[in-house]
Amino acid sequence: MRKGLSPWALSASAELSEIKTVLYTQTAGSFEFKVYQGKDSIWITTQMPDGGLVAFRAAFSPEGFFAVKKVTEDNQGIGFKLDSYSGTHQVTIFIDEQSAVPVLRYTTKLTPAKDLFIPFWPRDIFFTGKKGNPENTAGKIHVSQEGTRTGLIYLTETRPSSAAILYLQNLTALADYCQQTLTSCANVVGGSWPELGFALPAATEQPLKAGKEVTISDAFIAFDEQVSGEEFQMTKQFPDLLARIYLLLPRPETNYQDWPEILDKGLKDLIESPGCWSQVAGHKYFNAYVSDYSTPPEIMVQLAVLLPLLDYVEWSKTELDVMQTIKDGLPAFYNEKIGSIMRWLPSAEEKLEGEEEQKQPGVMDSWYLHHPLLNLSRLALKGDRIAEKLFLDSLEFAIKVAHHFNYQWPVFYKMDTLEVLKAETAEGKGGEKDVAGIYAHVMLQAWELTKEQRFLNEAEKAAKTLQRYGFEVFYQANNTAFAAGALLRLYKITENELYLNLSYMCLAGIFRNTQIWDCNYGYGRNFPKFFALFPLNDAPYTAVYEEQEVFCALHDYLKHAEGVEILPSLKLLIAEYIRYLVDRAAYYYPDMLPEEMLEVKPKIGEVAPKLWIALEDLQDGWQKSGTVGQEVYGAGNAFGILPRHYLRVPDESFMIYVDYPTTGFKAIKGKNIHFSTLGDERLNCRMMIIKDDATRLPDFTVTISGETKPLKGKVTPKGHLEYPLSGNQQINISWKPGK
Repeated sequence: MRKGLSPWALSASAELSEIKTVLYTQTAGSFEFKVYQGKDSIWITTQMPDGGLVAFRAAFSPEGFFAVKKVTEDNQGIGFKLDSYSGTHQVTIFIDEQSAVPVLRYTTKLTPAKDLFIPFWPRDIFFTGKKGNPENTAGKIHVSQEGTRTGLIYLTETRPSSAAILYLQNLTALADYCQQTLTSCANVVGGSWPELGFALPAATEQPLKAGKEVTISDAFIAFDEQVSGEEFQMTKQFPDLLARIYLLLPRPETNYQDWPEILDKGLKDLIESPGCWSQVAGHKYFNAYVSDYSTPPEIMVQLAVLLPLLDYVEWSKTELDVMQTIKDGLPAFYNEKIGSIMRWLPSAEEKLEGEEEQKQPGVMDSWYLHHPLLNLSRLALKGDRIAEKLFLDSLEFAIKVAHHFNYQWPVFYKMDTLEVLKAETAEGKGGEKDVAGIYAHVMLQAWELTKEQRFLNEAEKAAKTLQRYGFEVFYQANNTAFAAGALLRLYKITENELYLNLSYMCLAGIFRNTQIWDCNYGYGRNFPKFFALFPLNDAPYTAVYEEQEVFCALHDYLKHAEGVEILPSLKLLIAEYIRYLVDRAAYYYPDMLPEEMLEVKPKIGEVAPKLWIALEDLQDGWQKSGTVGQEVYGAGNAFGILPRHYLRVPDESFMIYVDYPTTGFKAIKGKNIHFSTLGDERLNCRMMIIKDDATRLPDFTVTISGETKPLKGKVTPKGHLEYPLSGNQQINISWKPGK
């Protein structure tokens, strides 16, 4: 913790110790809220258990002058109209008491009196202490905004031990401010104890326009009197508080995307586009990126496309020749001398020129060994003998590496000597921490395939090493999600509560790396970004491949969770992430975006705007997207979504689409359809009955178990039927054939 205070903290401390007149007060459980007017700020103080006191700056006047013009008070809280030299401020304050965890919300809008530059703005949280001595307070920040992730801070005050707090700034509301001032919402929530929270991004290039009202803050703060220094308690409390605020947060509507059509376009381009393929020693291999001919084929890339294709053909009951093409090239990745599959195709490694640390012959990025093994195991469990041999023949090497590094993998190492080339992701940050989780997943797959107890023992040994990491377990999103699923499976096998808590820890790591706001400024106005997930804990962009794999892994997590009472907050957050992804993911395809926002010279290969191959990256609103390239191994995007959200009805010319995860789908010829939505009943989702052809849809009756009145469907412009549903419902569908 830093020592010393800023001038704004000293001023606030003095002011708060002198203010006597309370404008508004409300008690919610163990917390007492009071509103004061200071010389330059409107303050909301919160008296917490055991003497804790924190102040929130709901409005600020840099010139040190506020004139209260109007005060309104009702059952929705209190509102102020304030005048200053800068302009007119509208402040509304509301405290939600729907649960034992109260949530404070304050929203501030400014109408500038003149065109207004804002070179500095103070943060809006100040831990002042019971007697106005912030030096006598202490706390720990567990999670804080990184880049353009959710604008939040999760903290506990430890001196005095008073409360856990989750502060979340609704950054969606700041779009007009950012658009006018050419600023970004990256890293706007943070700070150091005792001055924390949100500060407006400095507007020094372009001013706010006079006379135009703009939101400059929309803060939500959840308070929990339960304070714990125990890591598992915090990694459960964080999603609980996040879900508590999420229910109150303004959320954008989603739109239906025609995934069958998107899939057809993507499949055609994947198979037919020369930029997607290279040929080595008579075999065809996928490039990692469109027109990337300088990098040798990678086994991860081949399998990352093959497994979603397998999902699709199992769902559609069709065959794809391209799958055999991929399979034919897999054995060439095996190195007999080392006894393992390799990252790079051995016969083409000479193409590597070492322009990046890992782009050298025989070099392994730790997760790259386990991800292909995981996919090979999935094929093996479906009866693929070639995949089974490659998987089993590589296991002993994987175990040898795990033992050599004591289940703490570096970033890069040499396959032949295990010499470490890069130990840490950044100085003091350690290696790829979640690899222990995906390794445990691989070992569980080996145990399921062979029934050998030693593999289950290995899975447990690796899983237990994750305890040391807490929120920092997240290295790469898809691997952390795979780890969460493996840990849940271990819990079900062993009934050891440790593994369930570790799975929650992994999911907490995932949700701290999401963007729960919509970037409606700059290029961000062209695509939805709400509830997006970042691939790495410091990545500046969201990425299609990791999002698609996390999407599938979370679906699997919910399947494994059947019969297990997992945290309700995680059920809610998982379902909502999935719902928003099945809308957002369509915008990774460049044809969905205006060409002016696409990078002309990407880092790798080329971007072909009309090619239905997804971009790797979608950036913040002021950055062009596709800067890395067009990601062939992200082609699984549509192939993962279709089988999980389009429910086929035998011998009928329609499908059932639901944008929430579902379970128990039963569609027997000649009988009614039954299924259940997962998630939380307080949140809504969409069901559509999708026409497969030009014939008229039958007449449907859709009912919810426990309700007598049928739902009313709305006909869409394309002739589909749309119905509003909620989470955690049982749905029944009957129909009469159309005329």
